[in-house]
This record gives sequence, C-alpha cells and structure tokens, in this order.
Amino acid sequence: MAEMLKALDAVGFEFKHRDLGNLCCENLVRACACEISMKFVALTTFFGSNISNIANGTQRLSFPVLVSKRYLLFAINDYLYYPSCKCFKFSFFDDTKSGRISILFYGLFLFLFLFRSSFVNLVGLFQMLELGELIRTKQITSLELVQIFLKRLKRYNPVLKSVITYTDELAYKQAKEADELLAKGVYLGPLHGIPYGLKDIIAVPGYRTTWGSGSFKDQVLNIEAWVYKRLKSAGAVLVAKLVSGSLAYDDIWFGGRTRNPWNIEEFSTGSSAGPAACTSAGMVPFAIGSETAGSITYPAARCGVTALRPTFGMVGRTGVMSIAESLDKLGPFCRSAADCTVVLDTIRGKDPDDLSSRYITLDDPFSVDIKRLTVGYTDDAEMEVVNVLKSKGVNMVPFKLNYTVDSVQGILNFTMDVEMLAHFDEWQRTRQDDLYEAQDQWPTELHRARLIPAVDYVQAQRARQKLIHEVKKSFTVDAFIGNATDWERVCLGNLVGLPVIVVPTGFKNISRPPSEGTRRRTTITTGIYAHPNHDHIALALAMAYQSVTDHHKQRPPIDNLGPSDMKLE
Repeated sequence: MAEMLKALDAVGFEFKHRDLGNLCCENLVRACACEISMKFVALTTFFGSNISNIANGTQRLSFPVLVSKRYLLFAINDYLYYPSCKCFKFSFFDDTKSGRISILFYGLFLFLFLFRSSFVNLVGLFQMLELGELIRTKQITSLELVQIFLKRLKRYNPVLKSVITYTDELAYKQAKEADELLAKGVYLGPLHGIPYGLKDIIAVPGYRTTWGSGSFKDQVLNIEAWVYKRLKSAGAVLVAKLVSGSLAYDDIWFGGRTRNPWNIEEFSTGSSAGPAACTSAGMVPFAIGSETAGSITYPAARCGVTALRPTFGMVGRTGVMSIAESLDKLGPFCRSAADCTVVLDTIRGKDPDDLSSRYITLDDPFSVDIKRLTVGYTDDAEMEVVNVLKSKGVNMVPFKLNYTVDSVQGILNFTMDVEMLAHFDEWQRTRQDDLYEAQDQWPTELHRARLIPAVDYVQAQRARQKLIHEVKKSFTVDAFIGNATDWERVCLGNLVGLPVIVVPTGFKNISRPPSEGTRRRTTITTGIYAHPNHDHIALALAMAYQSVTDHHKQRPPIDNLGPSDMKLE
C-alpha cells in the first residue's frame, strides 16, 4: 500500500500542474494505479500500453457492471438471500443412488428408577434420550424440564458468558403444547418436550438474531430458519439463543468472551462457543451449532462434548447467517453419539430454499455390524479409541490420507474469505467493520480478500475439485480415527465435505495448576471421520466406543472447582 500511495502521489503532483481536462493525464493515473494494484495480486506480466488498455477498459466496461451488481445486493447482509448459483456439490458418491429411508429404532435404553428429588438435582447430567423416555412415560413434564434448564442457564451464564437471549415466553408456550399433546396420547418422538438451544446465527421470529456482533445486536429476523422448523415439528422446546462468536468467528462476541466449563480460566474457542459450553455444563440437553472451518470441532474438543459435523448439504441453512455457502454446515452438540443420531435424523432433509441442501438418507447406525468394518487410524489418533474398537471386533489398520494438493489451507482461506466478503460487502464498504469486536479477525481477512482476483478464486475451486478426487481415491477404509483439531485436516474435511464426530476420550491436568489443587481439567478428544453420506458409520463407531466408556458422561466442576479457584455465587 505504501508503494502504491507513493507512486500515485508522484503522478498526482504532475496532474495538479496540468489541465484538469487532459485525458492523457487521467489515463496515466489509471495506468499507474492499475500496474501497482496488479503487483499486489502477483501479476507482473503486463506493462506499457497493455497496462493502459487494461486500465481504460476496466474503467469503461468493468466498472459499470461491478457497480450495478454491487448495488443490486448492496444492502443485503447475508443469511442466504440470493445465494450464488455456483453452490458446492462434492462428488464422492452418486446423489441418485437409491437408499432406504431409515426409521431409527430409538427404544434401546433401559433406565434406572430414580426418586423425583434426586432426578431434579441430576437432570443436568442426563442424556437427551434419557430425558425423552422420562417425558414419554410421564415421570416428568416438559414444563418442569424447561424450568430446570432455564434455571441452570441463568445460574451459570454470568461466569461462562454463553447465552445471548433467553426465550422464556416461547419455551413455556412450546412446553405447554408438548405436555397437552402427550396428555391426548400424541407423542412426537424422542425430542418431544426436550429443551435445547440454538447458536445465535439461526433466525427465530420475535427474537433477536444478533450473529454475535455489536453491529447487529438489535436485529430481529422474522423468519423461521429451516432447522428451527424441523425441531419445532418434532416437539423440541427452544430455551435460549446461544453465543456465536462475532459474525461466526471464534469465541469473542459483543457481550464478552465465552469460557470453557472444564477450565473457566480459558476460553471455548470456535464460533459455536455457546452451544459447546452450554451442552458441556448441562445447561441444555443439546444445541445446534455451525461450522465453516472448525467452529464445531474446536469448541467441542475444548469443552469435552460429543458433536457432529455432518456431510455437507445434509442440513438446510435457510434463515442462518452465511459465511460461505460452499462450506457452511449445521450440526448437533450433544452428550452422546446416540443423541447426535436422533438430532441429525430430525434436522436433515432437503431445504427448498437452500440450493446446496439435499435429501441424504441416514442409514440406521444402531444396526451397523461394526465387525464388518475396516477402520484406519492416523499417527495422531487416540489409541484408547483404537484399542476399544479393536476389542469389539473392528478391523483396525494404520492409515494416512494421501493427496498432492499442497495448498489446502490457502484454498480454504480463499474460498471462505471471498464468499464471506460477498455476503458482507455493504458491511465493509460502510466501515461497520471498524466497530468489529476483534480487529485482527474478519476486518483483516476481508481487507485482504478485496485483492483476490476472480480468476484466482475460480482456480482455487478447481484445485479444490482435484483435492476431492484425490481424497476419494485415497480414502480406502470405511472410516478413520484421527485428531479432530489438526488444522490441515479441519481445512481438508470442510473443503471435501467429510463428516466427523468429535468424541471425548479422557482428561489430563491443566498446565500450571494452582498450588492448592484444582478440579479443572483439560479434555482429550478424537475425531471419527467417514465418507460423505456415510455419517451413520461414524455415529455407529462412536456409539460402540461410548458403550464401554464413560468419558462423555463426565460433567465439569463449575460449582466446586477447588480451593484456589473462583467459585460461583
């Protein structure tokens, strides 16, 4: 930029001493600016009259098109109004392949009989399917559950900073409807009457949808997001809009920064900060988050919860803030892989207003014969998971994905930043980014995105397709186990559309603990990756692992951290 300004200042000095109507001087200014701009996008093959012709042609032909297109969509910030016609569609499998519409068998759990007072005290520890069975058998009402979880949300939120809006009025209304239906003998399924939370990039009529940003903190979008409609039709009860990092970038939002329940002196990471923290702390039985590049996997791993990033296109995104329509995915944060299965089966489907969504069948993970699977494990896999699955009859083999594309992270950044800037063009042009909560995040990235040429964006998508082809060829196992937060793998998985489930596998001591001791812990997790459209394989393996371990059942010590730790009042 300094070089560009210096050159333009020199030309400008000469320009001021000439006739202002001198066309040649105007052409000289344009040519100088054009040549220096090209240097910033690594184009040094044009010079002399070529530069002059490009500058004049751009001014005469390209500018009118750019301006008319820009102002056609100028005031539309996102949530998939007028998405690009070039929507991402991976090519691992033929979409026309016939598949059975699975009806999941949910009656797989036997429950201990509990005294009611004990249940109320322990409800935050229960998995969603356990709560659903208690509602179905009328041992508790949806209204009682809503009261319990709203109390937990309001108790822990001052410390965790994980909630943006409580939806009390809506929750009580939906809970009352769920209880009345059950009294009439109408049971909608395992989500009937279950409280949950939504990441606050998902629109719900009558409530703020802030996108975690101070620029939009009073925004109310009176539309029903597709995923909210699906959950409402299944009888689920919305109790809160949970924190999204500002414009879905990391864990900083206009109200502060979301903390990790397992170690409240560190932060949750990832923009699905609220769903991860609230599920971990037992503030909601489950929540819906989103991922473009790590926003499900990172906070799930940090907060020690089970979470699924599903196959791209499996869950519709109408009414959801978009970063990049060729990357964005919605997925559940839960307390077990079985819970994730039920939620995914509810929210999946073809959204008519989301051009990238498809009807993808979900085969029943409860009926998968894991002994017939060959599962790979990478060098960074958690070996406890490998050994447990091997003991259950799974054929476990060393594995590595091979591909020649050496710019995976760059492809993701090009794709994400350009598509994000297209959605938030007006936000940047009107300098609202000056008010953004973390200036080293979106403002810096989107300034750079202005200098990415259209040709290079398309070339990045061609390289992406090459990556998809190579990963498809190299993915010779049914699934593989590996680190869920390795950045290269996060970028690859999102570019290719791979589903992954994050699974808690243990705990270790925090670094530099207080001298008098602490109950705070660092969570250990791993990822189970499957082929696109084969989410049920990852879910089946995770359920097999969790059937003989209890890491996913542990809850953070947010009430009693230790003698040297901050306490909740």
